[in-house]
Amino acid sequence: MMIFFLIFLLVIFIAIIAASVRIVPQAHAYIVERLGAYLCTWNTGVHFKIPFIDRVSTRMSLKEQVADFPPQPVITKDNVTMQIDTIIYFQITDPKLYAYGVENPLMAMENLAATTLRNIIGDMELDETLTSRDVINTHMRAALDTATDPWGIKVNRVELKNIVPPAAIRDAMEKQMKAERERREAVTRAEGQKRSQILVAEGQKEAAILEAEAEKQSTILLAEAKREKMIREAEGQAIAIARIKQAGADEAVLTIKSLQAVEKMADGQATKIIVPSDLQGIASLASSISEIVNTDKLSKHKINGKTE
Repeated sequence: MMIFFLIFLLVIFIAIIAASVRIVPQAHAYIVERLGAYLCTWNTGVHFKIPFIDRVSTRMSLKEQVADFPPQPVITKDNVTMQIDTIIYFQITDPKLYAYGVENPLMAMENLAATTLRNIIGDMELDETLTSRDVINTHMRAALDTATDPWGIKVNRVELKNIVPPAAIRDAMEKQMKAERERREAVTRAEGQKRSQILVAEGQKEAAILEAEAEKQSTILLAEAKREKMIREAEGQAIAIARIKQAGADEAVLTIKSLQAVEKMADGQATKIIVPSDLQGIASLASSISEIVNTDKLSKHKINGKTE
């Protein structure tokens, strides 16, 4: 019996010693009390406590934690009641303050977040609330971080998870958005039609300008061609007349040329030919002139012969 009793005492002693040894994991902290009073904070590693005198009162994680609070009713400046739920990212920076600073820190943070959110939203109108989430998040984080410092809590981020306006407001917003989309569609369609008409008008204008320019160039080229033709014909006639003069052509030749011209006129397709009235006397006139010239030459020759 004595041996069994000693073995029993040895087992109890080993159990007490084992219970006095604590291993604190990474990113955790233990609050140790001695006879009900705060003794120390155990960080990562192996620690020993006095049996029946020291005890671990609180175990906590030092990692960043997330608290998702349920929706809270808030009233905007223009008297619209909305439901807003928030998410808070926080971290324990002082285990002692967290353990002894406030009873139930999460509940305290939830109530503090609700009152802070009501104060911020109460100074904003509905439209501003829906479009200013970053401003609300910044104000809430600053207010909560300052208020939770005595509790050993560091608020890193605050996010508005969801903003739910009343059903009537949602319907009105949807109708407004639909009307705005229809207005933008009509404006876009009108702008497209306007642009299309402008492009068509510009195309027609450019086509008319190009057509006028082409007609102008064509007219100029035709006029230049006619002028060049007339110049060439005049030069040819001048050269022909000059050559006739150089060949010593008399009135008989001119008369023959006139008659040839009349012959060419008669060879045409016209059914009627108008002949100048003096054309018939050209031959007789030419012969008369030649006879007078010959008579003058003969008389001058006789006078000159007598004189000699």
